[in-house]
Amino acid sequence: MQQFNNTIAIQDYLPHRAPMLMVDLILELSHQEVKTILEVKKENIFVSNTIFAEIGLVENAAQTCSAIVGQSFFLDENQEIKPDVKLIGFISGIKKVIVHDLAKVGDVIQTNSVLVSRFDADGYSICTMSSESYVKDKLIFEAEMNLFIQEN
Repeated sequence: MQQFNNTIAIQDYLPHRAPMLMVDLILELSHQEVKTILEVKKENIFVSNTIFAEIGLVENAAQTCSAIVGQSFFLDENQEIKPDVKLIGFISGIKKVIVHDLAKVGDVIQTNSVLVSRFDADGYSICTMSSESYVKDKLIFEAEMNLFIQEN
């Protein structure tokens, strides 16, 4: 996999772990945008016959998107990682999905997501996110989805 400088460990912003972790690294993260990468490996649960399935692209986009909202749960007021944060999150609605192409084993997917809207209440967030995924410079996936994230 290509080496990147100044990456952020995704495990600090998502509760997902293998085999459901569909993001390797966060390249950039703000309160409005995030960029991540995922190297498609043959042992990935969404790989069949060397092809990364459409549902894997959806899960990659959802996890990328949730890093924006997740930082408000995982970081304290000094931007330090809080220990033992427990979250539950899920896709509450998909407004748009366009699959232009599928990735294959060995491809590195870069997913770029933007916060469209967000509602916060005590202990939970509901947000709408827009996402695009690329292999090299080729757009392979577009989505707009709603996410629900709640602290346990």
